[in-house]
Amino acid sequence: MNRQIPTRPELGAIVVGVDGSPSARRAALWAAAEADHRARPLHLVHAADTDRRALWATAETIQAVREAGRDLLIETESAVHERHPDLAVTKELSRQEPVSGLRTAAGRRGTVVVGSRGLGGFAALMLGSVGLGVAARAEVPVIVVREGDERPETGSVTAAVHDAADLDWLFLAAAEADARKAALRLVSVWNVFTHVGSVATMLDDLEEIAHQRVHQVKGLADRVREAYPHLIVAHHVETGTSTAGILVEASAHTDLLVMGRKHRALGVGPSLGRVAHTLLHHARCPVQIVPSAFVTPEVER
Repeated sequence: MNRQIPTRPELGAIVVGVDGSPSARRAALWAAAEADHRARPLHLVHAADTDRRALWATAETIQAVREAGRDLLIETESAVHERHPDLAVTKELSRQEPVSGLRTAAGRRGTVVVGSRGLGGFAALMLGSVGLGVAARAEVPVIVVREGDERPETGSVTAAVHDAADLDWLFLAAAEADARKAALRLVSVWNVFTHVGSVATMLDDLEEIAHQRVHQVKGLADRVREAYPHLIVAHHVETGTSTAGILVEASAHTDLLVMGRKHRALGVGPSLGRVAHTLLHHARCPVQIVPSAFVTPEVER
């Protein structure tokens, strides 16, 4: 049976959360550049949390919060237009708390961008964990922009892959690279410790597992090349004892690191795995988390 060449997925609009913190401002400017790469509008959202605040705050306080939020949105829009004067920008003052407000604003097809830190004090309880909260609960891709000095672009996007099940979200990473006119690098970490101890594993078994991983990653790269024949695609299987550590090191040499988020096998509700959690805290570039529920409908298999 002939295999269909997959159609390129379409990248959605960018929704970025702003809260007045330096981290959020940096995220907004990064999001503006991302929206420019995608030729999509940028939607600025300040989640004022006034629905919850109204339970204990005075009407005057709520009004002051709203006015401060509007001023912040106007100021951020102005900063964005200084760098991207032709970019279409919209603003929203949400009444919801930050995680819910951003999820609502993104809808079904948007991409959420947040900074890795919020404001200090009480606001940090609402905003400081937004990156983790949105990445763990959103049904759309989420990009967390970490703090640090801006650096020149490397011209590459890195996808952290494991096996053939990563194909759906991998096309989204390819679309990111294509929009940036960058190369795509597939990195898979083969950690021998994950295969030792669960069964009576022999050395020949480990070698066969390693060969299977290399074959699967090459298959993923081949499928991407079918859809993006002009895209430079490299693939590599790295051997090591720390998957998170190897990916953190890889993040130092790329503009964006993309990885999938699988549903939890046990427990209630979605969660981030240990590797994703580590990357959101220590990666040296923005990290995009794509939930398994987000399957681009344009991809044919």
